[in-house]
Amino acid sequence: MAPKKSKHELTPKKMKLKKDSKMKLKKKKKKISSSSNPAAAVSGSDNRGVDSEWWISFWDKNPPLPGSMVPEDEEEGFKYFFRVSKKTFEYICSLVREDLISRPPSGLINIEGRLLSVEKQVAIALRRLASGESQVSVGASFGVGQSTVSQVTWRFIEAMEERGRHHLKWPDHDKLQSIKSEFEKTFNLPNCCGAIDATHIVMTLPAVQTSDDWCDQVKNYSMLVQGIVDDKSRFLDIVTGWPGGMTIPKLLKFSGFYKLCESGQRLNGNPISLSNESEIREFIVGGANYPLLPWLITPYSETDEVSGLNTVHEAARSLAVRAFSQLKGSWRILNKVMWRPDKKKLPSIIVVCCLLHNIIIDCGDYVKPDVSLSGHHDLGYVEQWCKQVDPVGRKMRDNLAAHLENIK
Repeated sequence: MAPKKSKHELTPKKMKLKKDSKMKLKKKKKKISSSSNPAAAVSGSDNRGVDSEWWISFWDKNPPLPGSMVPEDEEEGFKYFFRVSKKTFEYICSLVREDLISRPPSGLINIEGRLLSVEKQVAIALRRLASGESQVSVGASFGVGQSTVSQVTWRFIEAMEERGRHHLKWPDHDKLQSIKSEFEKTFNLPNCCGAIDATHIVMTLPAVQTSDDWCDQVKNYSMLVQGIVDDKSRFLDIVTGWPGGMTIPKLLKFSGFYKLCESGQRLNGNPISLSNESEIREFIVGGANYPLLPWLITPYSETDEVSGLNTVHEAARSLAVRAFSQLKGSWRILNKVMWRPDKKKLPSIIVVCCLLHNIIIDCGDYVKPDVSLSGHHDLGYVEQWCKQVDPVGRKMRDNLAAHLENIK
């Protein structure tokens, strides 16, 4: 039976994110800067009560020992534990500070009996997301209990989902022009606006919650995530919350992005002329597991005439593959098998990890190469070829292939 309503995604108009009704954030009058240089907001932020001692204490408890993977350099050690530089960390704290200060839960204290600072709360949450370690293990490294880690992480997730949403939205006209220019410059793909891919977040479920709907093709219980990325492997659109047993074409069809494209509200810029005197509209590239549509170009099958398009197409699509590999590598909570997660809260965790992925890029930070995974799919996953072919989409792909042949 087809689901009746959309799942968790950042929509292009209001980007209103569903929240657990009992855990909603209170509206704040204070606005968060959406500057193109987010780190610049840190210097002008209110630094009252900024805690710098938590890191000294944490570093003393978790030093680089012989044989460990912890870097000896303190700055690199910070990035190892939290995936971000200290400057990016300060920016993240500035986003959520007001929310974390205004809602101090009872009993949220450390072993010295003092209320946890915003910095320590953010550090606890980032460590939980980055390592994927148990709440008990994360708590031990900070001198707090499992319950505190649970509370702190969820409060951080709520605050980030609300305050960081401007880091994940569909680009405006000028930004989209820049993205298209980079795709054409790098891959010779004119009017290309991005690359799409999907992955599974594996989990275990209580026996009462298990069903074939959540069981994917490699027999894991999982939740799907679909993302569209730009030329920097930065997420532009995310949808998640759907069960892992759903097919990729159906996931696409149930997304808000699909509905906007089909109604002419997305990827609706002017077509441009190609070298063979045909035209190409705005489009994105996707793997063979996606349908071929007028606005979604997929590769030729092995039975089709060999075309240079496939090589160029795969190179562009790899941006989305890389984004998910970095996402799961940086935020290992998404790569480990989640133990009986709350399926209503898991989409928020996924979205916030995507926000953090973008914030790293927006702040001019970086992900170390050894952090990314070699791939983002489950062991044994095989891409299922989608046979859905739109006639207009076929014509668009043929025009693009002919153009690439002409400009060789």
